[in-house]
Amino acid sequence: MGYRKAPFVEGEFYHIYNRGNSKQKIFLDNQDYNRFIKLLYLCNSENSIDFREDIVRQGINAWDFDRGELLVSIGAWVLMPNHFHLYVAINSLRKLRKTVFRNKIRENQITEFMHKLLTSYSKYFNTKYKRTGGLFENRFKSVYIENDNQAKYLFSYIHLNPIKIIDSKWKENGLKNKKEAREFLKKYQWSSYLDYKGIVRSQNKILNKKAFPRYFQNIKDFDSEIEEWLTFSESDLN
Repeated sequence: MGYRKAPFVEGEFYHIYNRGNSKQKIFLDNQDYNRFIKLLYLCNSENSIDFREDIVRQGINAWDFDRGELLVSIGAWVLMPNHFHLYVAINSLRKLRKTVFRNKIRENQITEFMHKLLTSYSKYFNTKYKRTGGLFENRFKSVYIENDNQAKYLFSYIHLNPIKIIDSKWKENGLKNKKEAREFLKKYQWSSYLDYKGIVRSQNKILNKKAFPRYFQNIKDFDSEIEEWLTFSESDLN
């Protein structure tokens, strides 16, 4: 799950994403979304963490758990009914150490993080819904972020993704109701949009903004970038 021939490079940034097998839904209720975002936080650790043993049975709030040294830095994220997107970089403060993965030496923190995340969530999902087999497509996908323009676009792409839920063709045809879209984003819990809007919540702990270039100087700059995309439609290019 997620093995790469081309290694990820420290100091560089990546768009990571994956979806359910055959485009099936991977989040069926709020409990599923909540479990995944807590795993985003907990699996980002050099330590091995068992959610049931270390969190549930110990009666610990997942957001208060001491993770120790982190594997990656997360700059943005979103969960959708059948897929997710992450903006990540290798944690440059972590000392590189070799680990074993499927009898192969691995030196890749992003791959290690994704393996832990997808394995842990798949185990939870399959147990809850009494199913077997792979939940996700075999390998998570990655795109190397080459420059700041691509990075700023990715921030908007990630945070505007939920609008597809209420208007699936908005990019092609333009938004039918911009006010409705803005209100929907304000209420959508399953992305880092609210964190960039300055909302104080436990999920803030998932992000490590300091590891990424400062693409937006303040909330107003972030809002302006989002607003510009809300007025965009691909038909404008024709």
